[in-house]
Amino acid sequence: MKKAIYSFIYTKILGWKAVFTVPKYDKSVICAAPHTSNLDLFIGKLYYGTIGKKASFMMKKEWFFFPMGLIFKAIGGIPVNRNRKTSLVDQMAKVFSEKKTFDLAITPEGTRKANSEWKKGFYYIALKAQVPIVLIGIDYKTKTITAGKSLFPSGDIDKDMIEIKSYFKGFHGKHPENFAY
Repeated sequence: MKKAIYSFIYTKILGWKAVFTVPKYDKSVICAAPHTSNLDLFIGKLYYGTIGKKASFMMKKEWFFFPMGLIFKAIGGIPVNRNRKTSLVDQMAKVFSEKKTFDLAITPEGTRKANSEWKKGFYYIALKAQVPIVLIGIDYKTKTITAGKSLFPSGDIDKDMIEIKSYFKGFHGKHPENFAY
């Protein structure tokens, strides 16, 4: 039922298309880009719902105040402590180990502004949790979100990041000038 509602809103009301050609893994780190607008979260959540899955996402714990915290948790938000003494990679790898199914969406740019120096935490989380990275591209020009590639991190981050970034070259964010790969 939920899948039909997500699909109706995503495709019929908003006019977006969903392409999902990778395996539906039980667990994965989702690398989503370009991230140039706050709308990306909303559109992305609807997209993932159309394929019958639920994705979680991390936000700094300061955003989880009442009543916003209730809303963020309800839609999959995970409050994180970004204290230097706490390893975010270890925190998320532990969550993966405790769950039978879990998808964690991360925007590697770490901002909605142009940033060619992508954060690599998503990679290290997938490596430590031993789960695949699913690459999901958002394209406002064609109103399509595409999950067209996945890979298991090899441990050679430089090599893998070239492959990951090259996947996103054809996608256009809501504000394309704010995307750098």
